[in-house]
Amino acid sequence: MTSQHKPLEGVRVLDIATMLAGPFCGTILSEFGADVLKIELPGRGDSMRSMGGLNARGDSGYAWLTESRNKRGVTLDLRTAEGAALFKKMVVKADIVIENFLPGTLERWGIGPDVLKSIKSDIILVRVSAYGQTGPYRKRPGFARVAHGYGGLTYLAGESGSRPVTPGSTSLGDYITGMYAAIGALLSYIARDRFGVGNIVDIALYEGILRMLDDMIPVYAAEGFIRERLGPDTVNHVPHSHYQTKDHQWVALACTNDLMWQRMCAAMGREELSSDERFATMPRRLENRDTVNKIVADYIGSMDRDPLLEHLLAFEVPIGPINSVADIFADPHIRERGNLVQIEAEDVGPVTMMGVLPRLSETPGELKSAGPKLGQHTDEVLEELGLSVGQIAKLRAAKVI
Repeated sequence: MTSQHKPLEGVRVLDIATMLAGPFCGTILSEFGADVLKIELPGRGDSMRSMGGLNARGDSGYAWLTESRNKRGVTLDLRTAEGAALFKKMVVKADIVIENFLPGTLERWGIGPDVLKSIKSDIILVRVSAYGQTGPYRKRPGFARVAHGYGGLTYLAGESGSRPVTPGSTSLGDYITGMYAAIGALLSYIARDRFGVGNIVDIALYEGILRMLDDMIPVYAAEGFIRERLGPDTVNHVPHSHYQTKDHQWVALACTNDLMWQRMCAAMGREELSSDERFATMPRRLENRDTVNKIVADYIGSMDRDPLLEHLLAFEVPIGPINSVADIFADPHIRERGNLVQIEAEDVGPVTMMGVLPRLSETPGELKSAGPKLGQHTDEVLEELGLSVGQIAKLRAAKVI
C-alpha cells in the first residue's frame, strides 16, 4: 500500500537562485515533499518568469509555471540590510539553501557561507555557477549554451565538417546541472543525518556535461583521439543512426553489438550480410560504415514508418520513432505511463506539464501547484517568522519585500 508520506516532508529549502539550473534543483526537492520557498526580487521577480512569453495571467510564462511548481513564492531584497536580516531568520528554520549567483555575490551581501554556518552550523548550501567556486574562470558568467560548448558537447553536435549546432534543448545543461545539484543536496542531507555536518555543494554548469562524454576523456588521454562530428552517427557503433522511412518519417536505430546486427539482417531478409567478412563484426562494420549505412537506409526507406517499426521490433531490433512534441502528446505509451500531467494554475486554467520523476512505489512525489504568483506567499511566510501585520506593511513600503 502506498504511504501518504513524502521522502522530504519537513525539509525546508530556501531557493534564492534564478533562471533554471538552481531552481530546477529546488523543484525536484519540492516534488518529494520539501517546503521550498522561492525567494525573488520585489517588483521584478526571477528572469525565468518571462521565458517563452507571458501566460494568461500576465506575470509569467509556461516555463515558470512548470519549473517553479510546488514552491511558495516570497519576495525579498537580499541586497538590503533588512532583507539580509530577514533571510538570516529564515536560515534558522531551513535545511538547504540553493543559490546560483556569480561567486562572491552572497559574500558581498553579507550572507556568505561563513555567515550562514555561524547561524546554523549544519546548513546545506548548494552553489551553482558557470565555472564553479574555484579556478581562474570562476568569475565568468555563463548559461547552458556556453556550458555545452565549454564542456565538449557542442563540438560533437552537427554534420561532419559543418558548424556545431545546439545539442538538443538549449537548456539541457541547466537540467543536467540541476539534477546533479539535487543529488548533492540529498547526499548532504543524508550526511548531515549521519555525521552532523552541513556540506557546501559546489557544481559548475559544464561539469555535468563533462561527466557524460562517454569514453572520450580516457580515450584521448591514452591515444590522443579526438572525436569529431558525425551527424546522427556515433563513433563506436554502426548501424547506429537516424534513417528516413518511405513516408518521410524519421526513426532511430541502435545496433550496438553483433547480435543486434544479426537480428537486423534477418529482419531485412539479408542473413548473408551477418556472415559477410566486411560486416560480420563491429570493427569491420566501422571500417565499412558508408556501405552499412546505405544498406540499412535503402531498406528503411522502402517501408512506411509504422509497418517498419512493427516488423523490426518483432525481430527485437532496437528501433523507435523520432518524435515531435505533437507525437509525444499522441503517443499511447506516454499517456499510459502518465508522463504528461495536467494541473490547474490560478488565473490561467489547466496547464499540461511533465510528470514527476523518478517513480517511487511507497512514497511517490506529487504535483500540488503550478509556479506561484510573484510574492504570493510573502505575508504567510513572514507571519510564520513571527512578524506582525504592521511590520510586514513597513517592509513592503520600504520595498524590502
